[in-house]
Amino acid sequence: MGKKVISAGHICIDITPVIPDRGKSEIGDVLRPGKLIQTGRAQVSTGGSVANTGLGMKILGADVTLMGKIGEDEFGDMICGILDRYGASDGMIRAKDDSTSYSIVLAIPGIDRIFLHNPGANDHFCAEDVTEEALSQADHFHFGYPPLMRSMYENDGEELVRLFKRVKTAGLSTSLDLAAVDPDSPAGKLNWRRILERVIPFIDFFVPSIEELCFMLDRERFENWQTRAGGRDITEILDLNEDIRPLADQCMALGAKVLLLKCGAPGMYLRTASEGTLLKVGEKTEFDAAAWADCEFFEKSYKPERILSGTGAGDTSIAAFLTAMLQGEKPEVCMQMAVAEGACCVASYDALSGLKPLEELKKKIAGGWEKCW
Repeated sequence: MGKKVISAGHICIDITPVIPDRGKSEIGDVLRPGKLIQTGRAQVSTGGSVANTGLGMKILGADVTLMGKIGEDEFGDMICGILDRYGASDGMIRAKDDSTSYSIVLAIPGIDRIFLHNPGANDHFCAEDVTEEALSQADHFHFGYPPLMRSMYENDGEELVRLFKRVKTAGLSTSLDLAAVDPDSPAGKLNWRRILERVIPFIDFFVPSIEELCFMLDRERFENWQTRAGGRDITEILDLNEDIRPLADQCMALGAKVLLLKCGAPGMYLRTASEGTLLKVGEKTEFDAAAWADCEFFEKSYKPERILSGTGAGDTSIAAFLTAMLQGEKPEVCMQMAVAEGACCVASYDALSGLKPLEELKKKIAGGWEKCW
């Protein structure tokens, strides 16, 4: 019998105008005050970790319950309508006095995405929204985007820690994904190292992007990366030994068990703890600690058929990674599935329509799918 999964946390509506490729590489060449920019038809889809990773896992065959908080408004109706297509709206919590979260996604060809975001009801998601009954029926718990959920990061992440303590006590394995933080927002001014120190001991699979993690753990290093990148994508200038591994060392020192770092177009980095530490992974998952112990490697990305948008690529990579892990795959296969699904995702404007079954990905890899780097 397959493992049952709860995917909880941030959910929103993403509105993505289709912007033609004009061969520009700098944002100032496209977005200027007073300029009219003609776009194509807008892509409207669900966004956030609950939809991207949770629905991604469901599409890939996992038994997933989605849990997110939305308003009783038009955007909330839209989210429920989309989730209904997958038979996945039952776990949504509709808050009468809250608005539904939305993002305007500016996916400009040749330029990294820009998000205009309203967190809405996500700010009021709390530990009690994940019921004891739901936990008793699940094997794995995934939570995404606490930096975009005020109740989860206030008071040094007290609510986030309380939630994960409950989940671990119930015997589930756990995973946590982060989100980019606006440095000028209330969340951006917090001591995220302190929050991560408190919550990481209760996380089995920690799956942030490398930029997110560096911003939170080592702000001086992050600012150095920005300077070196000179306005380019940070992941293009990172070195495994000089940049990625030292940051991973910091994270492992905080008690991480399985660390998966999304490193943008170049690929993904995996680091795992000793077998003794991995034996603490939630017992319901029946995790093979010996097979996963003491791993460290970088999995380069596969070459996508085309690149339309990076929206949701990191989330769906995590969906593939977790789905494969819960199916009992070894770490090498889980990483292959993660980067392969990411390559499929960027070939579409939304996060989900480009996804391929894991068995299809395995066949494509066996057939000699070319790597990007």
